[in-house]
Amino acid sequence: MKLAFIVDPLESLKAAKDSSIAMMRAAAKRGHEIWTLQRPALTWRDGVVSADALHIVPTGDDTNWFVGHEREHFPLTVYDAVLMRQDPPFDFEYVAATWLLERAEAEGARIWNKPRAIRDHSEKVAITEFPDFAPTTLIARDSGALQAFVDEFQDIVLKPLDSMGGSRVFRVRLDDPNRNVIIETLTELGTRTIMAQRYLPAIAQGDKRILLIAGQAVPYCLARVPQGGDLRGNLAVGAKGVARPLLGRDREIAEALGPILWARGLLIVGLDVIGDRLTEINVTSPTCFVEIARQTRFDVAAMLVDALERECSACAIPTLD
Repeated sequence: MKLAFIVDPLESLKAAKDSSIAMMRAAAKRGHEIWTLQRPALTWRDGVVSADALHIVPTGDDTNWFVGHEREHFPLTVYDAVLMRQDPPFDFEYVAATWLLERAEAEGARIWNKPRAIRDHSEKVAITEFPDFAPTTLIARDSGALQAFVDEFQDIVLKPLDSMGGSRVFRVRLDDPNRNVIIETLTELGTRTIMAQRYLPAIAQGDKRILLIAGQAVPYCLARVPQGGDLRGNLAVGAKGVARPLLGRDREIAEALGPILWARGLLIVGLDVIGDRLTEINVTSPTCFVEIARQTRFDVAAMLVDALERECSACAIPTLD
Protein backbone atom coordinates (compact mmCIF):
# COMPACT_ATOMS: atom_id res chain seq x y z
CA MET A 1 0.00 0.00 0.00
CA LYS A 2 0.96 3.61 -0.53
CA LEU A 3 0.14 5.48 2.68
CA ALA A 4 0.14 9.22 3.39
CA PHE A 5 0.36 10.65 6.89
CA ILE A 6 -0.69 14.26 7.52
CA VAL A 7 1.48 15.18 10.49
CA ASP A 8 3.23 18.06 12.18
CA PRO A 9 6.67 19.00 10.77
CA LEU A 10 8.83 15.88 10.91
CA GLU A 11 11.62 17.53 12.89
CA SER A 12 9.14 18.34 15.67
CA LEU A 13 8.06 14.72 16.20
CA LYS A 14 9.59 12.79 19.10
CA ALA A 15 10.16 9.28 17.82
CA ALA A 16 10.56 7.72 21.27
CA LYS A 17 6.90 8.37 22.05
CA ASP A 18 5.10 9.47 18.88
CA SER A 19 2.18 7.25 17.87
CA SER A 20 2.21 8.37 14.24
CA ILE A 21 5.85 7.33 13.90
CA ALA A 22 4.98 3.97 15.46
CA MET A 23 2.31 3.54 12.78
CA MET A 24 4.74 4.45 10.00
CA ARG A 25 7.34 2.02 11.30
CA ALA A 26 4.82 -0.81 11.58
CA ALA A 27 3.54 -0.19 8.06
CA ALA A 28 7.04 0.07 6.58
CA LYS A 29 8.01 -3.27 8.17
CA ARG A 30 5.29 -4.88 6.04
CA GLY A 31 6.61 -3.27 2.88
CA HIS A 32 4.15 -0.41 2.63
CA GLU A 33 5.30 2.89 1.12
CA ILE A 34 5.25 5.88 3.48
CA TRP A 35 4.67 9.49 2.44
CA THR A 36 4.30 12.46 4.78
CA LEU A 37 2.76 15.86 4.26
CA GLN A 38 1.79 18.87 6.33
CA ARG A 39 -1.62 20.46 6.51
CA PRO A 40 -0.55 23.79 4.90
CA ALA A 41 0.41 21.86 1.75
CA LEU A 42 -3.20 20.87 0.98
CA THR A 43 -4.60 22.59 -2.12
CA TRP A 44 -7.72 22.33 -4.28
CA ARG A 45 -7.81 23.28 -7.94
CA ASP A 46 -10.02 22.21 -10.84
CA GLY A 47 -11.78 19.59 -8.77
CA VAL A 48 -8.63 17.96 -7.37
CA VAL A 49 -7.21 18.05 -3.83
CA SER A 50 -3.46 17.53 -3.87
CA ALA A 51 -0.37 18.26 -1.79
CA ASP A 52 3.41 18.23 -1.81
CA ALA A 53 4.53 15.08 -0.01
CA LEU A 54 7.84 13.58 1.05
CA HIS A 55 8.57 9.88 0.57
CA ILE A 56 10.34 8.58 3.68
CA VAL A 57 11.72 5.32 5.01
CA PRO A 58 11.39 5.12 8.81
CA THR A 59 14.39 3.83 10.76
CA GLY A 60 14.71 2.33 14.23
CA ASP A 61 16.86 5.24 15.41
CA ASP A 62 14.90 7.62 17.61
CA THR A 63 17.31 10.49 16.89
CA ASN A 64 17.39 10.19 13.10
CA TRP A 65 14.12 8.36 12.72
CA PHE A 66 13.64 8.62 8.96
CA VAL A 67 15.48 8.83 5.66
CA GLY A 68 13.94 11.27 3.21
CA HIS A 69 13.70 10.44 -0.48
CA GLU A 70 11.86 12.14 -3.33
CA ARG A 71 9.31 14.90 -2.91
CA GLU A 72 6.30 14.92 -5.23
CA HIS A 73 3.02 16.78 -5.69
CA PHE A 74 0.23 14.18 -5.82
CA PRO A 75 -3.57 14.14 -5.76
CA LEU A 76 -4.66 12.46 -2.53
CA THR A 77 -6.42 9.80 -4.60
CA VAL A 78 -3.06 8.20 -5.51
CA TYR A 79 -2.70 6.89 -1.96
CA ASP A 80 -4.34 3.72 -0.72
CA ALA A 81 -5.07 5.55 2.53
CA VAL A 82 -4.49 8.99 4.03
CA LEU A 83 -4.24 9.29 7.81
CA MET A 84 -5.06 12.67 9.32
CA ARG A 85 -2.71 12.88 12.32
CA GLN A 86 -2.33 16.62 12.77
CA ASP A 87 -2.25 17.65 16.42
CA PRO A 88 -4.71 20.25 17.74
CA PRO A 89 -5.50 23.07 18.35
CA PHE A 90 -8.72 22.51 16.48
CA ASP A 91 -8.88 26.00 15.01
CA PHE A 92 -10.20 27.47 11.77
CA GLU A 93 -7.25 26.09 9.80
CA TYR A 94 -8.00 22.61 11.11
CA VAL A 95 -11.62 23.00 10.03
CA ALA A 96 -10.49 24.25 6.60
CA ALA A 97 -8.33 21.14 6.25
CA THR A 98 -11.35 18.92 6.95
CA TRP A 99 -13.26 20.72 4.19
CA LEU A 100 -10.48 20.02 1.70
CA LEU A 101 -10.11 16.42 2.85
CA GLU A 102 -13.84 15.92 2.49
CA ARG A 103 -13.59 17.04 -1.13
CA ALA A 104 -10.72 14.57 -1.61
CA GLU A 105 -13.02 11.85 -0.27
CA ALA A 106 -15.61 12.82 -2.85
CA GLU A 107 -12.92 12.27 -5.49
CA GLY A 108 -12.31 8.75 -4.16
CA ALA A 109 -9.58 9.18 -1.55
CA ARG A 110 -9.74 6.98 1.56
CA ILE A 111 -9.14 9.18 4.59
CA TRP A 112 -9.11 8.28 8.28
CA ASN A 113 -10.31 9.58 10.54
CA LYS A 114 -13.09 10.72 8.22
CA PRO A 115 -12.96 14.52 7.90
CA ARG A 116 -16.66 15.04 8.63
CA ALA A 117 -16.44 12.81 11.71
CA ILE A 118 -13.44 14.76 13.02
CA ARG A 119 -15.26 18.03 12.45
CA ASP A 120 -18.49 16.82 14.04
CA HIS A 121 -16.89 15.38 17.18
CA SER A 122 -15.67 17.98 19.61
CA GLU A 123 -13.28 16.05 21.81
CA LYS A 124 -14.86 17.59 24.90
CA VAL A 125 -18.52 18.03 23.91
CA ALA A 126 -18.84 14.56 22.29
CA ILE A 127 -19.37 12.99 25.73
CA THR A 128 -22.79 14.67 25.88
CA GLU A 129 -24.03 11.98 23.49
CA PHE A 130 -23.29 9.39 26.17
CA PRO A 131 -24.51 10.96 29.44
CA ASP A 132 -24.84 7.59 31.21
CA PHE A 133 -21.06 7.23 31.06
CA ALA A 134 -20.10 10.87 31.67
CA PRO A 135 -19.54 12.70 34.96
CA THR A 136 -21.84 15.52 36.02
CA THR A 137 -21.00 18.18 33.45
CA LEU A 138 -21.96 21.73 32.57
CA ILE A 139 -21.12 23.39 29.24
CA ALA A 140 -21.71 27.12 29.39
CA ARG A 141 -20.18 30.54 29.14
CA ASP A 142 -22.55 32.32 31.53
CA SER A 143 -20.73 33.26 34.72
CA GLY A 144 -23.83 32.81 36.86
CA ALA A 145 -24.37 29.24 35.68
CA LEU A 146 -20.71 28.37 36.22
CA GLN A 147 -20.66 29.95 39.69
CA ALA A 148 -23.81 28.01 40.62
CA PHE A 149 -22.12 24.79 39.50
CA VAL A 150 -19.19 25.51 41.84
CA ASP A 151 -21.63 26.25 44.66
CA GLU A 152 -23.52 23.01 44.07
CA PHE A 153 -20.60 20.59 43.83
CA GLN A 154 -17.97 22.55 45.79
CA ASP A 155 -15.04 20.90 43.97
CA ILE A 156 -14.97 21.03 40.18
CA VAL A 157 -12.69 21.13 37.13
CA LEU A 158 -12.91 23.86 34.50
CA LYS A 159 -11.38 23.55 31.02
CA PRO A 160 -11.63 25.12 27.57
CA LEU A 161 -13.30 23.21 24.75
CA ASP A 162 -10.37 23.60 22.35
CA SER A 163 -7.22 22.76 24.33
CA MET A 164 -5.10 19.61 24.60
CA GLY A 165 -2.44 18.11 26.85
CA GLY A 166 -3.95 19.52 30.04
CA SER A 167 -3.52 23.13 28.94
CA ARG A 168 -5.60 25.67 30.93
CA VAL A 169 -7.27 23.07 33.13
CA PHE A 170 -8.19 24.36 36.59
CA ARG A 171 -9.48 22.70 39.73
CA VAL A 172 -11.78 25.13 41.54
CA ARG A 173 -13.11 24.63 45.08
CA LEU A 174 -15.95 26.42 46.78
CA ASP A 175 -13.62 28.59 48.87
CA ASP A 176 -11.09 29.28 46.10
CA PRO A 177 -10.32 33.03 46.25
CA ASN A 178 -9.50 32.95 42.53
CA ARG A 179 -12.71 31.34 41.31
CA ASN A 180 -14.07 34.56 39.83
CA VAL A 181 -10.93 35.40 37.90
CA ILE A 182 -10.52 31.81 36.68
CA ILE A 183 -14.04 31.83 35.25
CA GLU A 184 -13.54 35.29 33.77
CA THR A 185 -10.23 34.25 32.20
CA LEU A 186 -11.40 30.95 30.71
CA THR A 187 -14.65 32.41 29.35
CA GLU A 188 -12.91 35.62 28.26
CA LEU A 189 -15.47 37.61 30.22
CA GLY A 190 -18.39 35.51 29.11
CA THR A 191 -17.58 35.39 25.39
CA ARG A 192 -16.27 31.79 25.17
CA THR A 193 -18.02 28.55 26.14
CA ILE A 194 -16.15 26.21 28.51
CA MET A 195 -16.71 22.88 30.25
CA ALA A 196 -17.19 22.34 33.98
CA GLN A 197 -17.11 18.86 35.48
CA ARG A 198 -17.51 17.55 38.98
CA TYR A 199 -14.04 16.77 40.34
CA LEU A 200 -13.34 13.03 40.28
CA PRO A 201 -11.03 11.93 43.14
CA ALA A 202 -10.24 8.79 41.11
CA ILE A 203 -7.84 10.95 39.09
CA ALA A 204 -5.28 10.00 41.74
CA GLN A 205 -5.26 6.50 40.18
CA GLY A 206 -4.87 7.96 36.70
CA ASP A 207 -6.67 9.37 33.68
CA LYS A 208 -7.02 6.23 31.56
CA ARG A 209 -6.52 6.38 27.79
CA ILE A 210 -8.51 3.62 26.09
CA LEU A 211 -7.72 3.13 22.42
CA LEU A 212 -10.26 1.98 19.84
CA ILE A 213 -9.12 0.83 16.41
CA ALA A 214 -11.80 0.17 13.80
CA GLY A 215 -14.32 -0.17 16.62
CA GLN A 216 -12.28 -2.72 18.58
CA ALA A 217 -10.68 -1.96 21.93
CA VAL A 218 -6.96 -2.37 22.44
CA PRO A 219 -6.73 -4.91 25.31
CA TYR A 220 -4.68 -2.53 27.48
CA CYS A 221 -5.25 1.07 28.54
CA LEU A 222 -2.70 3.60 29.74
CA ALA A 223 -3.41 5.16 33.13
CA ARG A 224 -1.74 8.56 33.19
CA VAL A 225 -1.12 9.12 36.89
CA PRO A 226 -0.60 12.74 38.06
CA GLN A 227 2.73 13.48 39.69
CA GLY A 228 4.09 16.05 42.11
CA GLY A 229 0.79 17.49 43.28
CA ASP A 230 -0.42 18.29 39.76
CA LEU A 231 -4.07 17.28 39.27
CA ARG A 232 -3.71 16.70 35.51
CA GLY A 233 -3.39 13.21 34.10
CA ASN A 234 -1.56 14.23 30.94
CA LEU A 235 1.80 12.89 29.80
CA ALA A 236 2.58 16.32 28.35
CA VAL A 237 2.67 17.82 31.86
CA GLY A 238 4.59 15.02 33.55
CA ALA A 239 2.01 12.38 34.42
CA LYS A 240 3.36 8.83 34.66
CA GLY A 241 1.95 6.35 32.15
CA VAL A 242 1.09 2.92 33.56
CA ALA A 243 -0.35 0.27 31.23
CA ARG A 244 -3.18 -1.85 32.63
CA PRO A 245 -5.41 -4.60 31.23
CA LEU A 246 -8.74 -3.31 29.97
CA LEU A 247 -11.28 -4.67 32.44
CA GLY A 248 -14.68 -4.04 33.98
CA ARG A 249 -16.27 -0.65 33.43
CA ASP A 250 -13.45 0.46 31.11
CA ARG A 251 -14.15 -2.44 28.76
CA GLU A 252 -17.90 -1.82 29.03
CA ILE A 253 -17.46 1.79 27.88
CA ALA A 254 -15.13 0.76 25.05
CA GLU A 255 -17.45 -1.96 23.78
CA ALA A 256 -20.47 0.35 23.93
CA LEU A 257 -18.86 3.22 22.02
CA GLY A 258 -16.55 1.31 19.67
CA PRO A 259 -19.10 0.19 17.05
CA ILE A 260 -20.91 3.54 17.09
CA LEU A 261 -17.76 5.58 16.47
CA TRP A 262 -16.37 3.19 13.86
CA ALA A 263 -19.64 3.35 11.92
CA ARG A 264 -18.99 7.10 11.58
CA GLY A 265 -15.54 6.54 10.07
CA LEU A 266 -13.46 7.08 13.22
CA LEU A 267 -10.70 4.53 12.74
CA ILE A 268 -8.55 5.65 15.69
CA VAL A 269 -10.20 6.94 18.87
CA GLY A 270 -8.84 7.67 22.32
CA LEU A 271 -11.37 7.53 25.14
CA ASP A 272 -10.40 9.22 28.40
CA VAL A 273 -11.87 7.64 31.53
CA ILE A 274 -11.36 8.71 35.15
CA GLY A 275 -12.61 6.11 37.61
CA ASP A 276 -15.75 4.86 35.88
CA ARG A 277 -16.58 8.12 34.08
CA LEU A 278 -15.96 9.03 30.42
CA THR A 279 -14.45 12.53 30.27
CA GLU A 280 -13.31 12.98 26.63
CA ILE A 281 -13.48 11.32 23.19
CA ASN A 282 -10.29 12.12 21.29
CA VAL A 283 -10.46 11.85 17.49
CA THR A 284 -7.83 14.19 16.06
CA SER A 285 -4.54 12.39 16.78
CA PRO A 286 -4.94 9.97 19.72
CA THR A 287 -1.67 8.84 21.26
CA CYS A 288 -0.26 6.29 23.78
CA PHE A 289 0.54 3.56 21.21
CA VAL A 290 4.22 3.54 22.16
CA GLU A 291 3.77 3.52 25.93
CA ILE A 292 1.30 0.61 25.84
CA ALA A 293 3.47 -1.41 23.47
CA ARG A 294 6.61 -0.80 25.50
CA GLN A 295 5.06 -1.96 28.77
CA THR A 296 2.89 -4.85 27.53
CA ARG A 297 4.51 -5.98 24.26
CA PHE A 298 1.10 -5.67 22.62
CA ASP A 299 1.83 -4.00 19.26
CA VAL A 300 -0.88 -1.34 18.98
CA ALA A 301 0.56 0.05 15.74
CA ALA A 302 0.44 -3.42 14.16
CA MET A 303 -3.25 -3.63 15.11
CA LEU A 304 -3.76 -0.33 13.27
CA VAL A 305 -1.94 -1.57 10.17
CA ASP A 306 -4.04 -4.76 10.27
CA ALA A 307 -7.16 -2.58 10.16
CA LEU A 308 -5.81 -0.45 7.31
CA GLU A 309 -4.91 -3.53 5.25
CA ARG A 310 -8.32 -5.02 5.88
CA GLU A 311 -10.21 -1.87 4.95
CA CYS A 312 -8.14 -1.06 1.87
CA SER A 313 -8.40 -4.65 0.66
CA ALA A 314 -12.19 -4.56 1.07
CA CYS A 315 -12.36 -1.36 -0.99
CA ALA A 316 -9.94 -2.49 -3.71
CA ILE A 317 -11.30 -2.57 -7.24
CA PRO A 318 -10.72 -6.05 -8.77
CA THR A 319 -8.72 -6.16 -11.98
CA LEU A 320 -9.69 -8.22 -15.00
CA ASP A 321 -7.22 -10.56 -16.65
